[in-house]
Amino acid sequence: MIHRFKVSDFRCIEAADVELSPDFNLIWGANASGKTSFLEALAYLGRGKSFRGAPTANLVRHGETEFVLFGETDDGGRMRRIGVRNSREGLEVRVDGNGEGGAAALAEALPLQVIDPEVHNLVAGGPELRRRFLDWVAFHVEHDHLLAWRRFRRALKQRNAALKAKAPAAAIRSWNAEFVDLAGRLDASRRRVLETALDVLVEYGAALLGTELDFDYVQGWNREKTLEQALEEGIERDLQQGVTQHGPHRADLKICYDERHARKLVSRGQQKLLASAMILAATETAQTALERPLLLLLDDPAAELDADSLDRLLTAVGGLGCQVIATSLTQAALETPPGTRVFHVEQGVFSPA
Repeated sequence: MIHRFKVSDFRCIEAADVELSPDFNLIWGANASGKTSFLEALAYLGRGKSFRGAPTANLVRHGETEFVLFGETDDGGRMRRIGVRNSREGLEVRVDGNGEGGAAALAEALPLQVIDPEVHNLVAGGPELRRRFLDWVAFHVEHDHLLAWRRFRRALKQRNAALKAKAPAAAIRSWNAEFVDLAGRLDASRRRVLETALDVLVEYGAALLGTELDFDYVQGWNREKTLEQALEEGIERDLQQGVTQHGPHRADLKICYDERHARKLVSRGQQKLLASAMILAATETAQTALERPLLLLLDDPAAELDADSLDRLLTAVGGLGCQVIATSLTQAALETPPGTRVFHVEQGVFSPA
């Protein structure tokens, strides 16, 4: 969790220095006042990138050349100082004065999740988002997952480079043994973490949607074959396409809702609740593994939800035991717990309410 957050020249925020509650925080204000920019900056501090997919040039306040973010966090009883500076020269990260580690060091120091108006894409969007979802949980639960993921990505890049260069089939096959080994490690890590989180996923699905969810991990190649067999049978197509068609980089998490495929059949509001259930389950699973509260950012949680659905979401969030920072158009728009720390923002300026 984070106790103090300082922002300089991020989007519309010239300067902000905010002391946050370890429990529930509410930031309210009109549209374009800086609420979402504040959450985006917080998420950037913990991820090294924007959850809205914005390039650095769009994040730096108009007329400035860089933005700077700083936070004081509690890492299971250990106070840490983390900072990010970004400009045209690139990203600079500091965790307790150490400039090594990059975005992974930020994620370890300030683990967080986000529920925003686009969260439904976790259900309705492409498989890459669901792979990231699984990998985020695995990063915090499986000690060797990051190393396996990095090594697999390197092997995939090398094999794809050989395919694009139209290397002989024999040269492509020379990459297969290492590729299969690393793919197996990554696949096994994802399967273990899904098994760990599955009961919690089902529980949050029932709490938010009132029905049973089912999750099926699709490994990225034919289940009736080994990956080695799939690569061998697909080598000519791989050479034609210039990319590797089989492997955990093609994996997906199939979500079934009330015995139907959720991606096609639920409404946007239901997709938001389903995706939110997944985010809350991921947060609880990581909290259990790390033995400390995480940070949850709620950007306009009332969007596209009726009053009953919003109440179920906030009740589930309240029972999670994490630090929460939520935004809304008005202070009365969300029913917040006693002791909530409230801030009003106007034109990028924050003040206690």
